[in-house]
Amino acid sequence: MVESAKRSYDYLISHAPKLLLVTVTVVVCIQAFIKQAPYHILNRHPFIYTLTFSLLTISILAFYFLNKPRTVYLVDFACFKPPSMLRVPYATVVEHGQIILASQPKSLRFQLMILERSGLGEETCLPHTLHYLPSKPNMMDARDETELVIFSAMDSLFQQTGIDPKDIDILIVNCSLFAPTPSISAMVVNKYKMRSNIKSYNLAGMGCSAGLISIDFAKNLLQVHPESYAVVISTEILSPNSYMGKERSMLLPNCLFRMGGAAILLTNKKSHRKDAKYRLLHVVRTHKGYDDKSYSCVSQEEDKEGHVGIALNLDLMVIAGNSLKSNISTIGPLVLPATEQLLFLFNLVGRKFLKLNLKPYIPDFKKAFHHFCIHAGGRAVIDELQKSLRLSSEHVEASRMTLHRFGNTSSSSLWYEMGYMEAKGKMKKGDRVWQIGFGSGFKCNSAVWECNREIEATKTGAWADCIHRYPVNEPETAKL
Repeated sequence: MVESAKRSYDYLISHAPKLLLVTVTVVVCIQAFIKQAPYHILNRHPFIYTLTFSLLTISILAFYFLNKPRTVYLVDFACFKPPSMLRVPYATVVEHGQIILASQPKSLRFQLMILERSGLGEETCLPHTLHYLPSKPNMMDARDETELVIFSAMDSLFQQTGIDPKDIDILIVNCSLFAPTPSISAMVVNKYKMRSNIKSYNLAGMGCSAGLISIDFAKNLLQVHPESYAVVISTEILSPNSYMGKERSMLLPNCLFRMGGAAILLTNKKSHRKDAKYRLLHVVRTHKGYDDKSYSCVSQEEDKEGHVGIALNLDLMVIAGNSLKSNISTIGPLVLPATEQLLFLFNLVGRKFLKLNLKPYIPDFKKAFHHFCIHAGGRAVIDELQKSLRLSSEHVEASRMTLHRFGNTSSSSLWYEMGYMEAKGKMKKGDRVWQIGFGSGFKCNSAVWECNREIEATKTGAWADCIHRYPVNEPETAKL
């Protein structure tokens, strides 16, 4: 509630010059009219009062509509479906681990233990260069993977929407660990012969939560560019970032990260208010850094032997939990019913001011949302958020099944989860969806969508050929 009041105050202050200008204009007009009007008109006080009131009302309404935020719609999205020849079943992971870590039996056991408890299935995929022994990926391999993932997703998006690439006004690409020159956005613009004046952007180094940062960026751009289309591409390129060393914290990402990507079409065109799939309600971004260690929770490092890889800090879940709490305190007043907000406020006052021995009250977000998309970063992440938010197994089904089928696809995992719910026919008009993304920094970002129309179970897309097999029963440990 405090955050909501602060945002209202900031909005009023930022628009104060415009409001002042409108008021001064109205006053000047009234004064000019009074000085030039005949005497008998001025004696008709009700007429002057009515005129003043009408002008003020028109000015206020004009000010409101001119500054009213434009509604952002999600027309459609498409997720990359890796070819089956790139899948990495458990047997392949074990065999490669035994060869690469032959002289490090403890590191091998650690990697296999993580994989057994990861929640990944037998159909997750890695780029072709990581299937070779020895694997020596280079920049060309990374570009090949980039083109395969992004162009496949974009082709599907254009096919689903029927939109011409030249109609795209804004292009945003987020990829944290691969930032080539020419840029990835330049590759996309060149491939699809987009307009030369397209506004294109590349975001890097923001981790698994970059997808929602891109959505927020696109939303802000659509506020100042009317009647526009924006495409957001979220992916992570693994080829140059797979770790071939022996450090345990850097071996962990090898067990979780897999190929994936998504292309999302957004617009502020009023013509799509009926046929668009979703309407964007809120985006909340939280960046919590507690100390120097917090910034190395997810980072690219080099070991003693010169091998480069992604390192995960063991304090990851603690920092993620703290970041989530901060995000909840911001998004809660925007979406929760008044009863839940009052309970949260009373609990806060009791703990902070009355010094009562109370447990922090976690609002019941099931009263505000019908569906939850939790970043499929690993089984531990999903378990922790399910416990913290008091969600049922059904609420986290999309996250667990995405992790099982596609692995941790970084910033695009939230869109595979949305695709899962659509393929299951669960999206109904009016349903609210909460996307929760985590990333390095440490960031916890949220996006709230409202289903804009009835969505039939999709027969195309990344889930089309396997949705009938899900959900699957996941054992706590998959013995290798």
